[in-house]
Amino acid sequence: MERPEGGSTFGMRLLRSFALLCGRSAARLVLYPITLYYLIRRGPERRASRDYLSRMFGRQATLLQVAKHFHSFASTILDRVFLLSERFKRFDVRHEGLDDLRNAWNQQRGVLVYGSHLGSFDALRTFAQLREDVRVRVVMDVEQNQATLSVLNALNPALAKSIINARQDGATTALAIKEALDDKALVTVLVDRARPDNQTVEVDFLGGKASFPVGPWMLASALKVPVVLCFGLYRGGNRYDFYFELFSDPLVIERGRREAAVKEIVQRYADRLAHHARNAPYNWFNFYDFWHTHDSLTPNATRTSDADTARTGGLDRGG
Repeated sequence: MERPEGGSTFGMRLLRSFALLCGRSAARLVLYPITLYYLIRRGPERRASRDYLSRMFGRQATLLQVAKHFHSFASTILDRVFLLSERFKRFDVRHEGLDDLRNAWNQQRGVLVYGSHLGSFDALRTFAQLREDVRVRVVMDVEQNQATLSVLNALNPALAKSIINARQDGATTALAIKEALDDKALVTVLVDRARPDNQTVEVDFLGGKASFPVGPWMLASALKVPVVLCFGLYRGGNRYDFYFELFSDPLVIERGRREAAVKEIVQRYADRLAHHARNAPYNWFNFYDFWHTHDSLTPNATRTSDADTARTGGLDRGG
């Protein structure tokens, strides 16, 4: 069963109003009861957090560590209010690897910027401050992220209108992405979470087998544009560290060995994701049974054999 984003539209609006009225310092005090609520009431998320943290630390995670994990997540959700309203001066945002992004973007077309549910992807918009001609287009499942979209519409209507809806059929979404790339935009996609009807491939990740979507990589190969990985790690307080890595320029999948090539590409991505997750263990915000240790397929994804990777899968619809 597909689990919706945590938090209701009303709750997000309430948090937004309180944060903008009282300021970030006061709003951060509210994060403690929110953390306690998740710890007590959200059993599946609590189990998923403990499973993940146990993998990271090599021992059974404590309830205090799970609480710290939830608090980090709540902190990035709060900061989204200020980042989406372009109040960047509140934050200490540091960038590493900007040359990779600049060099890829300075070519004739845009860049696919592949992110994950590791840390915060919203602070990527601070990059637009460095160059006024940079446009960021976000690929998001607007139905799965209705609370976020509601807040975004209130805070930044122009940005909300620029979203590419991943809930559309694959061809329509791919065409919208191509048009944005032709307009030299940075098109951001989260590629670590498989959704219903996504085709996936299973690779090694943090000591176990995990399924990742195939579609983003097939799309990148078809569009023949640079792919840059982006990891925005929350360091506590008001600090975010962004790491950009050129993944391919462009991505090439050989026809004669397509199945093996796709698996190698996804494995290479999973290795980079694992590297940065270890660098900031409380930044992993996939609160579901990622490794299927509880015999759950939440969220529903179509597991495929290697032969299935030869067909273009759907994009991740996460936001």
